[in-house]
Amino acid sequence: MLIIGYFGSILALVFFHFFILFIIFCSRNSNNGVPWNWPFFGTIPAWFFNLHRIPDRATEILERSKGTFLHKGLSYCNMDMLFTCDPSNVHYITSTNFGNYCKGPENREFFDIFGDNLFNLDFENWAHKRKYIHSYFNHKKFHQFLPKIINETVTAGLIPVLDQVSQQGLMVDLQSFFKRFVCDIAWMMSTGYNPKSLSIGFFEEPFLKAIDDACEAIFFRHLSPKYLLSMQRWLGIGKEKKLSDARRTVHQIAAKYISMKREDLSKETKHEEEGFDMLRCFLTEHEVAGSQSEEYIRDTVPGLAFAAYDTSSATLAWFFWLLSRNPAAETRIREELDNHFSTKKEENKRMKTIFNKEELNKLVYLHSALCETLRLHPPAPFTRRNPVKADVLPSGHHITPETKVLLSAYAMGRMTSLWGEDCNEFKPERWIDEKGTVKYETTSKFFSFGAGPRICPGRDVAFTVMKAASATIIYNYFVKVVETRPVTSKASIINEMKHGLRAKVTSRWAS
Repeated sequence: MLIIGYFGSILALVFFHFFILFIIFCSRNSNNGVPWNWPFFGTIPAWFFNLHRIPDRATEILERSKGTFLHKGLSYCNMDMLFTCDPSNVHYITSTNFGNYCKGPENREFFDIFGDNLFNLDFENWAHKRKYIHSYFNHKKFHQFLPKIINETVTAGLIPVLDQVSQQGLMVDLQSFFKRFVCDIAWMMSTGYNPKSLSIGFFEEPFLKAIDDACEAIFFRHLSPKYLLSMQRWLGIGKEKKLSDARRTVHQIAAKYISMKREDLSKETKHEEEGFDMLRCFLTEHEVAGSQSEEYIRDTVPGLAFAAYDTSSATLAWFFWLLSRNPAAETRIREELDNHFSTKKEENKRMKTIFNKEELNKLVYLHSALCETLRLHPPAPFTRRNPVKADVLPSGHHITPETKVLLSAYAMGRMTSLWGEDCNEFKPERWIDEKGTVKYETTSKFFSFGAGPRICPGRDVAFTVMKAASATIIYNYFVKVVETRPVTSKASIINEMKHGLRAKVTSRWAS
């Protein structure tokens, strides 16, 4: 009997392994590349074995599904999701029938670290708060304040760190470098204070760690059943524990800056007034902010810093990685800079050259290369919407209020139907028209900043920051990427590199 028991156990183990291998085989070699819809499990196996490359797997499926695909989740967990990158669907959801598609209460629950921040709100609350953010970004004082912020961060942070890296022959993680650079700008915009996270030594920055942990945890919230998340919260373990710690850190940092600003404002005379940060506008009840609750201020200040930080820093890292694989494009950017600003260098032979906004706006090829980077590597691979009422999309797909809709900017940038057979190639030239000026695409095709009323209000700011950093680096330094580990995307809501981007930097100019 004992032998029979052992034999039965072995048979069960063999059957289990064959079953897993069968699922893997079907997940990779399914119906023309479209995942099998398994009983009970839905299409979960196809994603489970591709957790390390979900945006790419979604792109493959959408390419074979004519731009729209229904993912079936666990049968008892209400996790069905409609993936789409069809421009007609995207335009319909974000613009034509915008009122029927909201972020929804579940999105607010997933992103609870940012509380009542703008991108968590819907309908009247969203419209009311949105006007304040737009007023801030459009105010003339902000446009006077932003160049000062960028100039300070470039001259006191970016250049000194790269000079030291260059002189000592050190390796630098460009992804971490850009996170710190953009983080300093973002906090100065939102609070007026420079955390100086981009400084020699690269000391630990609590906000950056908190945001990284939060983005990873929120990503897994989208893939996990609610009962599993509730269990983790109750036990204080796993991703939910990290998210709880991150929330506490972000709130503490926000409270610290609010307290500092209140103290500074109490000592400040009218003639000493400087800057135009969002926190100042809130606490002085400036016209662009109005009177807001303490909780809303606490949520919005770090939320604004996060929104600025996540878009630009990830894009800059991918940008320099793409240039390392396309040296001709880097050469052309450097030639464009030299052609426009060679006399500027002659006037400042002993100083690193930096650029103002007007000068940056002349750089057509640089702008096009950044657009091409955003097309291939959008900072947010997916954008989620929830239908309020049942609807039929232009593609003919029926959806209900229980269906989550995921708009894939990542897949949209890699569709042959939209960008041609060379859609996976890095070609900045596709953004330049016959007149030699920047060619702009519709937001329902180039979705990296969203579309419709919810389009990113800081889009122009992001381009200015990215051009300032990339132009300064390419004009003054040579960057050689050293790929010690495979460059792959991290499992996160932000499209950043899993292992960072190591590089050596040398100065172009003799010291």
